[in-house]
Amino acid sequence: MTLTQAERIEVPPRDRRATARQAHLWLGLLLIAICAISLESGASGVSLLGLVTGSAEDDTLARIILWEVRLPRIAMGALVGAALAVSGAVMQGLFRNPLADPGIVGVSAGAGLGAITAIVLGGLLPPALQSLIGIYTVPLAAFFGGWGSVLLLYGVATRGGRTSVATMLLAGIALGALSGAVSGLLVYAADDQQLRDLTFWGLGSLAGATWAKLATAAPIIALALIAATTLGRGLNGLALGEATALHLGIPVQRTKTLAILTVAGATGAAVAVSGGIGFVGIVVPHLLRLATGPDHGPLLINSALLGASLLLGADILSRLIIAPAELPIGIVTAVLGAPVFLWILLRRRGLVDL
Repeated sequence: MTLTQAERIEVPPRDRRATARQAHLWLGLLLIAICAISLESGASGVSLLGLVTGSAEDDTLARIILWEVRLPRIAMGALVGAALAVSGAVMQGLFRNPLADPGIVGVSAGAGLGAITAIVLGGLLPPALQSLIGIYTVPLAAFFGGWGSVLLLYGVATRGGRTSVATMLLAGIALGALSGAVSGLLVYAADDQQLRDLTFWGLGSLAGATWAKLATAAPIIALALIAATTLGRGLNGLALGEATALHLGIPVQRTKTLAILTVAGATGAAVAVSGGIGFVGIVVPHLLRLATGPDHGPLLINSALLGASLLLGADILSRLIIAPAELPIGIVTAVLGAPVFLWILLRRRGLVDL
């Protein structure tokens, strides 16, 4: 049986905005559940329930593991996952391409070069400076490397007060190649221990999470995420083209500048404390866009929630698969994200209908 034309008109369209807002609740509950599972998971067998009920064999050890190891790791995982996913959503909106990710503006390449430089050449720093920054040498180098590359790209792509997204894309490819060449030269000069450090940093991990390290990254990521929530209307307008966005009264140049700086801050801080973690920035916003629609207002919030949940879920798997050892989290996200990324490519080429 088919509907008449009048009946079709009377059928209300699905309100995807309402669906996207309802997703806030479900994704928030999912994040809470995964945080609880992560707090209870680990090779040591320590659990919060055992500490509360008094059944833990060693209360002091249980408190140390829960409050000094697992909680900062959960907080850092949630922040890093949210930062990468929101940065991916912003980049996809800015470039109007569902395959864009934070690395497209050179943050990952610059951060990687900064970290490699610190690992290989950090011993050449004056002893007084080494003792001052200590364990923060690599994170600081990665953060400033990422920011420096973004500022360089922004300067190249901006002329007469206008930033060319296409120029930034092409310059980002060139900068990525240059950073890769310099990184390769440094890797060639590294010794065995430095090569091992480089390998583990490049694969990504939350194992080094501490409250002190979290305190350095959290303010930057939090400010970037707050700034991202103001980009919804601007990115919606840019999806129609810059000329149309200008006619709608959207400050196009300010939107592009804020988007780039937001991604630089969020991704730079995330990569600095966790190393290289891929696919989160591509997969999360794209799946949400398919499920709840392209409106960037709710999309950015949902991306933060799902990105945090996805990275924490991957971290749980990385700790349990080969316990008591753990896999680098970048391996887990690649195994989970690569098939989805391939599906996105095939879907865009019309080779799959799902």
